[in-house]
Amino acid sequence: MPTKERMDRIKRVLSNRFADIRVVLEEVKNAHNAGAVARTCDAAGVQHLDIISADNEPFPVNEAVSTRAHKWLEFAMHTSTPGCLLGLKERGFTVFATYLGEGAVPYSQPDYRGPSAFVFGNEADGISEEARDLADVRIRIPMLGMTRSLNLSVSVGIILYEVIRQRTEDKEYEGSPLSADEFERFFSRWLEPEHNKSQRNKKRNKKKGESADSP
Repeated sequence: MPTKERMDRIKRVLSNRFADIRVVLEEVKNAHNAGAVARTCDAAGVQHLDIISADNEPFPVNEAVSTRAHKWLEFAMHTSTPGCLLGLKERGFTVFATYLGEGAVPYSQPDYRGPSAFVFGNEADGISEEARDLADVRIRIPMLGMTRSLNLSVSVGIILYEVIRQRTEDKEYEGSPLSADEFERFFSRWLEPEHNKSQRNKKRNKKKGESADSP
């Protein structure tokens, strides 16, 4: 069985999850980048990732990079950009799309204290025209060097921690915790691997004991 310390830690982490932040990845194919984004989202308290893949391909996580952070996250799969973004808008999310072209404002300028969905494009092409046109706000990270963009997970981290900064510095911000149902669902799901691991260890130790007693 999971220890009390382990259960307390899971409860503490879930208590710090943001229910109203979504990270949307559009046609991201690089497993290294995907794993790094998952790790960044977990560290920043993001629970929900929306994955857009026209081919409906599984999210290409590199476990060595993610440190298995993806097992603590919830993934929603979409086969079209409009289907994903319009659905989020209908649920009250403001869609912010990272974009390097005209009309994009510095990422630190918008107000992120309400329900916010952040769209990031793939490594080669960035976001699609559909994502650009459907976004409520286009944002950019200022680039002062010769390169035009940052690594995907670095961009995700910079923007998510700006969200955290705005929310933690606002004394009147009331938070956006998971609902009671979501909290219980994730708590049970996160405990399940611990229970299975405990059962496997018991079986392994039992077999070792039987081997030791054998003539």
